[in-house]
Amino acid sequence: MWRGLSALATRAARAPRRLCARRSSGAGPWAPGSTIFALSSGQGRCAIAVIRTSGPASGLVLRSLTASREPPPARSACLRLLRHPRSGEPLDRALVLWFPGPQSFTGEDCVELHVHGGPAVVSGVLQALGSVPGLRPAEAGEFTRRAFAHGKLSLTEVEGLADLIHAETEAQRRQALRQLDGELGQLCRGWAETLTKALAHVEAYIDFGEDDNLEEDVLEQADKDVRALEAALGSHLRDARRGQRLRSGAHIVVTGPPNAGKSSLVNLLSRKPVSIVSPEPGTTRDVLETSVDLAGFPVLLSDTAGLREGVGAVEQEGVRRAHQRLEQADLILGVLDASDLASPSSCSFLDTVVAPLVAQSPDSCGQRLLLLLNKSDLLPTSTRDSDTALLGMPYLLLSCRTGAGLDGLLQALKTELAAVCGDPSTGPPLLTRARHQHHLQSCLDALSHYQPATDLALAAEALRLARRHLSHLTGGGGTEEVLDLIFRDFCVGK
Repeated sequence: MWRGLSALATRAARAPRRLCARRSSGAGPWAPGSTIFALSSGQGRCAIAVIRTSGPASGLVLRSLTASREPPPARSACLRLLRHPRSGEPLDRALVLWFPGPQSFTGEDCVELHVHGGPAVVSGVLQALGSVPGLRPAEAGEFTRRAFAHGKLSLTEVEGLADLIHAETEAQRRQALRQLDGELGQLCRGWAETLTKALAHVEAYIDFGEDDNLEEDVLEQADKDVRALEAALGSHLRDARRGQRLRSGAHIVVTGPPNAGKSSLVNLLSRKPVSIVSPEPGTTRDVLETSVDLAGFPVLLSDTAGLREGVGAVEQEGVRRAHQRLEQADLILGVLDASDLASPSSCSFLDTVVAPLVAQSPDSCGQRLLLLLNKSDLLPTSTRDSDTALLGMPYLLLSCRTGAGLDGLLQALKTELAAVCGDPSTGPPLLTRARHQHHLQSCLDALSHYQPATDLALAAEALRLARRHLSHLTGGGGTEEVLDLIFRDFCVGK
């Protein structure tokens, strides 16, 4: 009887592999069998340039350019004189590496030519490769797409590789490396195994429900596993878009009453003159934005107009846009003049902006706030504590003029951004793309129809649909349009 159950498990596990097999059936420039070449090290003059090939004619490349009948030892660098295959003209002395498939990045025969990085050398070698029969220039991302088609990388690992190439901050690099190492894919495969096991148990009960040899708790165990999986999926979907913020940047809005030092703070954090600084109130009348690296996290920093009433039409439009940005912010930096806390504009800002944010539940996923008292250098040391005690809420003292308090602000920003974006060094892998969230949400929606007590056949179908969405997340059954969009992020030589 249990041989039948084993067969059901095998049958249930086979479907994702059939879906994955279709992903390499595309036509056009992605068709298998051709050999591609490209410059992989980027354009421009440099000491060393790397040119790579991938495909069945890679061995012919070595024979044509090095006049050698046998390739060098696999994965060993050898110095060779490169010659044009038609004219025999010397091109360069290069390090040549041979990677026979399937033990290569793409899973195909590959060659790397490490040549001198002058434009004339690179151009000459590329022209020579173009004259070898069966070779053509690679499309953008085609090397990585071939690695995906040959099972060297899952789709989430491909996305991690793209993010690693585009990473600009330390946090982005750490997150991309974890995804490239397959942590998100392994997590999804573990969930898929849970669903496969539950599906096998449900189908066994359907086929052998009246068999006395079937254990009585088969359905109970399947139901327990599915409910635990639902809880795990819900936990990942409640991450408040942290992974996407880490990939694309958290939005920090600097706000406060006029002449509090908002523009000075933006210039200080961005380390460049983004905003005009003037003692005249209302200098900033529009939203000025700049991308910065704060404490290793990517940030879009917005300087906004000072919040006040009863001003001209142009400045009022700036105030309206400032309020609009506040609604979109992940983190708000509220700036007040420490020497003018009792002014009507400071009191209005505390009542209308700061107080509602402070009143939020600490466990909520709402906007976060850091309250800064700027111009601390204008406060007499003897009265500093008494002048700021009236706030009755946490704050940081800062002087944009002298830099006093900047280290404390950067440490507080690091803590806040780790909460907003997630810590890429610890915890479960983050969902960095809307595609990830879509498929996990669809999987969870499918599991909501799992009601074995009502209809076992419909419960089994719900498990199949849920498992199919997990397969889509890691690359099984992905449409060509989705794959094209993902691989478009790569440069030509990758």
